[in-house]
Amino acid sequence: MSAIPVLETERLRLREFRPSDKDAFIAAFAKEKFASTITREGRALSQEEAWRNLALVNGSWSLEGFGNFVVELKETGAPIGRLGPFSPPGWPGFEVGWAIFPEYHRRGYAAEGAAAALIWCKEALHRDRVIHCVLKGNTASERLALSLGARHIRDWQPPWGGDVSVFETRWERFIVSQPYQRHIAAKRDSA
Repeated sequence: MSAIPVLETERLRLREFRPSDKDAFIAAFAKEKFASTITREGRALSQEEAWRNLALVNGSWSLEGFGNFVVELKETGAPIGRLGPFSPPGWPGFEVGWAIFPEYHRRGYAAEGAAAALIWCKEALHRDRVIHCVLKGNTASERLALSLGARHIRDWQPPWGGDVSVFETRWERFIVSQPYQRHIAAKRDSA
């Protein structure tokens, strides 16, 4: 496996998972608001279930050469969620998803991190088309997908249950989106 890259945005660092992150993620998965929209169980997870989820998502880097990044606040070094590419067998496509801890919602972190992840997927993995799987009713994630230039392409009912909207972002639509433009402007201003 190659080294997991570190991506930086104006306020965030996207990096590998560290053992010191485990407690923050297990605590987040114990919260219904966080776990219900991103897990197969569709509810808060026990410590054992959360550990398995962390192992599954982080194992993608070893098996596929890509995976979710831990989202870290540059200012404090605190992990505030995860996001990035994910495409296990049986998934409806190559996804860039996001899951920010609820106490950090409504601050633009998911859009900021997703823009960096989409750019990395284009540059490193040559992906100019990605999907976003959003549990129906998760209007904040639907709005974020649309802000990235995504369009709803179909619905999906995973074998474990749930009703998911699948959005698609193509590179040519993403590069005219506000999150992309903000990311590029921040990079230019910091240079």
